[in-house]
Amino acid sequence: MYQRSHTVYHLFLVTLSASSLFAASLSAIAETGKSHTEVSEQVMRDIYEEVKTPHKHGIVIKHPDGHSVDCPSVFRHNDRWHMLYIVFDQKGYETWLASSDDLLHWETRGRVLAFREGTWDQYQAAGFAALQDTRWGGSYALTTHDGKYWMSYVGGALEGYETDPLSIGLAWTLDPSAAAPWERLPEPVLKPGGTDARDFETVTLYKSNIIHDPDKRLRHPYVMYYNGKDATSTERIGMAISDNMTTWKRHGKDPVIDHHSGITGDPQVVRIGDVWVMFYFGAFWQPMAFDNFACSHDLEHWTDWTGPHLIEPSEPWDEQYAHKPWVIKHNGIVYHFYCAVGNEGRVIALATSTPLAADPK
Repeated sequence: MYQRSHTVYHLFLVTLSASSLFAASLSAIAETGKSHTEVSEQVMRDIYEEVKTPHKHGIVIKHPDGHSVDCPSVFRHNDRWHMLYIVFDQKGYETWLASSDDLLHWETRGRVLAFREGTWDQYQAAGFAALQDTRWGGSYALTTHDGKYWMSYVGGALEGYETDPLSIGLAWTLDPSAAAPWERLPEPVLKPGGTDARDFETVTLYKSNIIHDPDKRLRHPYVMYYNGKDATSTERIGMAISDNMTTWKRHGKDPVIDHHSGITGDPQVVRIGDVWVMFYFGAFWQPMAFDNFACSHDLEHWTDWTGPHLIEPSEPWDEQYAHKPWVIKHNGIVYHFYCAVGNEGRVIALATSTPLAADPK
């Protein structure tokens, strides 16, 4: 686990949250040395209270031509907020960029991953921000590797909605705030199937989240979480590790989160104190599609939250699906961006921990 003095740890928690119970629970983990892998019920409840967003603010991004938008990933660069998100226009996925000064009002900037002919990813290029500052309430800036900013993306050659097979690719840029094409590595870094693939990832690989762990808890500085699909169309979250961002090795024999049916996917990992929190969405193993979370002390063993969902359908614009989270905390407010499907089509919506004055409903 992440090592620090008890004094520094205490000061961090005091600034992190006004909840003394929340701070006390996480301090108790530090004092016990965090040798266990199961996260306690009390810590899970405290994390839920910290991250919950019961106030639905409404839709923040719709495509001007009525295309479906999906999978937000929000980061900060050069004193502005930016969002990578994907657009489906019946042919396949492309990745777009939007920018904002206040996390509420977003300006569409343009494509950063577009269709291209004759490549392994010609009709599917759905990108997600990588190597973000994982600290809860931190900068949310993207860090660099080899002097470059990175995204991972779902890529595929066939037209249609997530047409199998899909693989994971990487792209980079020198300026993630520019509405300009990112440079892509020529081949995927992870493919479905193959001799090293686990049973849950034989058909397709979906959204991935890459974090930098300078303490190398798993003996490698880069860790990727992603959902894979098997022949029964069940999706589970697994992980891979890397020393250089371009060569990846699957880690472990089993998925790290598995509900044995339906979909468990679209992970986003943050760090609250010394607890790692993975936001993800679930669908079809419980009613509706919804956002949930799991917690870990070591990045490898995860305890699932079994209480109320963070987001689930409740409004006309998300009455079918409310899912695919990207969650941040800024100036004391938790912002939960998600894909909403309802009477406005497939859009990106926002829920918050506190009601906001401006309401785009």
